[in-house]
Amino acid sequence: MNQKKARTATRWTVSETARMAMVTGLYVVVTVFLSVISFGVIQIRLSEMFNYLSLFNIRYILAVTLGVAIANLASPLGIIDVIVGSVSTFLVLLINYYLTKKIRNMTHKMIVTALLFSFSMFTVAGQLTILYGAPFLLNWGIIAIGELVSMTVGAVIIHWISKKIDLTK
Repeated sequence: MNQKKARTATRWTVSETARMAMVTGLYVVVTVFLSVISFGVIQIRLSEMFNYLSLFNIRYILAVTLGVAIANLASPLGIIDVIVGSVSTFLVLLINYYLTKKIRNMTHKMIVTALLFSFSMFTVAGQLTILYGAPFLLNWGIIAIGELVSMTVGAVIIHWISKKIDLTK
């Protein structure tokens, strides 16, 4: 009987699945619509704001990861960016979830998230170094700054939205 309860508890309702699909779709649309600034050595990927949703509900880890994988199909780096980008996003979202789990203040959670994601841009810099011979540290710094800008703008937007809509559902 307990096993049946455990299985039922992990299933998503239709509305939860629809919310996840909406987040995935929004990530893709924002990334591709702004593809000029979403890919490359200098990038400000505003869709990264959706990373904050995992602070409200763990299910958004999967939604954002899937959004990254689909959006990166449009990347000039090709399938490598799909694989590395989505795996990296998934791992960083998981790490971030556990790092921020006990932090009660949402502003502090958002600061940790922004810094962690900015630091994690070594994966993008690594891809550019391997594929194009671009200087790793310089790229990492530039991409990390772009990520910090994206996450800062995103923090304001998601914080405002969270005051209007219950993002925990």
